[in-house]
Amino acid sequence: METKRLSRPSPSFRLRSSSLNAVRLRRVFDLFDHNGDGEITVEELGLALDRLGLGADPTDLRFTVETYIREGRKGLAFEDFEKLHSALGDALFGPVGEEGEDGDGEMEEAFKVFDEDGDGFISEAELQAVLAKLGLVEGRSMACVHEMICSVDRNHDGRVDFNEFKGMMRSISLKSA
Repeated sequence: METKRLSRPSPSFRLRSSSLNAVRLRRVFDLFDHNGDGEITVEELGLALDRLGLGADPTDLRFTVETYIREGRKGLAFEDFEKLHSALGDALFGPVGEEGEDGDGEMEEAFKVFDEDGDGFISEAELQAVLAKLGLVEGRSMACVHEMICSVDRNHDGRVDFNEFKGMMRSISLKSA
């Protein structure tokens, strides 16, 4: 199997808004923790990366991840995962500076992950495709996907535009603060 490598890291890897980044990182951790035991093993991380089409060389992945797994554990606890994410961000983009907390550029990048056809909207089909790629149960039910869209669709057009997405992300940020 051929391993895909990203030619240029996505600027959305680390959002400038620390509260949005913490919420997003926790969600990523929970998605990668396939068996829900509070730890991400190297195997679970490899599986998640493969599902996202970002396969990594298993030896390189094991070497990188195992340095962050605390003694006596089988995988990364959330705090370990945060440290790994921070170290990768620093290596790829340099240390976190004192940039503003605007975050619209990063939010646009996050929006583009869901807006697969680039039309400026997240449709039910696009949301379902992303959820399915992540192996989430919610992606199997169009009714569940429809409910998710309706919960943030303020103008009731059956799809999520960037402003609706941004409002949803900011409300998540405020709830977690």
